[in-house]
Amino acid sequence: MTSKQISVGIGIPMIVVGALLAVLLAPTQIQLQDTIEFIGSLIGILGVVIFIAGLFVRKTPQITS
Repeated sequence: MTSKQISVGIGIPMIVVGALLAVLLAPTQIQLQDTIEFIGSLIGILGVVIFIAGLFVRKTPQITS
């Protein structure tokens, strides 16, 4: 259950913020356009990785002693 919360709570907002940086903010900054596009893309890619990792996490059995 927790992995899906992390996937939705962290992965999706990172994808959205990365897309906003790359698409909306980069064209307004002429001198730093390439850097902003790179950072936005990097944030978006990391968000996708976290989202996918959260979907494939399996619950492990609890060890009792």
